[in-house]
Amino acid sequence: MADARVPPPVRFGVAHDFRCPPGSDYTLQDVYAQTVEQVALLDRLGLDLVWFSEHHFVEDGYLPSFVPVAGAVAAVTERMRISTNIAIVPFSHPIRLAEDLAVLDQLSGGRMEFGAGLGYAPHEFRAFGFPVAQRVSRTEECLDILRLAWSGERFGYQGKRYQFDDVRVYPDPVQPGGPPLWLAMSSVPSIERAVRYRTHVLPQGPRSLLDGWREQLRAAGGDPADHRVGIIRTFLVTDDPERDWPPLRAAERYRMQVYGRFFAEAGLGDAQTFNEGDRIPQRVVVGDVDHCAAELTSFIRTYGLTDVVTWGSAPGLPPAALTPSMERFASEVVPKVRAALAVS
Repeated sequence: MADARVPPPVRFGVAHDFRCPPGSDYTLQDVYAQTVEQVALLDRLGLDLVWFSEHHFVEDGYLPSFVPVAGAVAAVTERMRISTNIAIVPFSHPIRLAEDLAVLDQLSGGRMEFGAGLGYAPHEFRAFGFPVAQRVSRTEECLDILRLAWSGERFGYQGKRYQFDDVRVYPDPVQPGGPPLWLAMSSVPSIERAVRYRTHVLPQGPRSLLDGWREQLRAAGGDPADHRVGIIRTFLVTDDPERDWPPLRAAERYRMQVYGRFFAEAGLGDAQTFNEGDRIPQRVVVGDVDHCAAELTSFIRTYGLTDVVTWGSAPGLPPAALTPSMERFASEVVPKVRAALAVS
């Protein structure tokens, strides 16, 4: 069944998680400085988005707080929209989060969005002092409160985790109703949640979840063409894969080893299993401009994506090492993909 309307224009971007594994020949300060410099360059080259990820208590410094870096990036960019894929919502107090995002929306001139997830790593929940079992209620109540806080009105809220009376949050965001919300979608219950909250979606699972979301959204009276679908997938743009792929491959193996520890602790299997089956592919694409453009165009068409973001850094490599690839992605690959999609 075809969607009723044409989906929104496709946007392209870069993602960062600010990591410096022990023993690296660069520092975490290098990571922050090079990341901000890279993002400013990509903004000038016309990329649409920058996303930040979140985890806690990782020895490589994995970004635990997106708010300060979003502010830093807002100061050096003019057009890029700034978001998260994902922020772990249960670890944030909803009123403070509403204030932070409203301030960031003011700083950026209305360029903030917010990608939310429930979290899954037990060690993070233990450190924050509550069980994993509370993640759904804390996330859903936070989403409720964000929208109330950005309504421009005083409000009260009586939930299982949060209770407020007669609250008025200031400042108001620039965007009416606040920054657009996204939800991570990796299970059947997450489909229902995304439909109920009418958010954009960040699918991380089998294609059937994305198909199921579209079906349920239509059944609930919504239109998928009103919503965005975004994903992270790395593209290494190079004319010499034999030279440039091995160091990135090693960094990606380290990335998956860390996630593998999280998955095992949470009883989700290993990282390899997580990426098998009829999943929306997120494996690295390596090749020249024409190869990357063809793969990206096919990826967007196959899954009906509206937002594709590629990692601009990898743990074990300073961000500057990937800046040449990102520059070619922005200035050579993306224009080819836009042209191909325009005639499809």
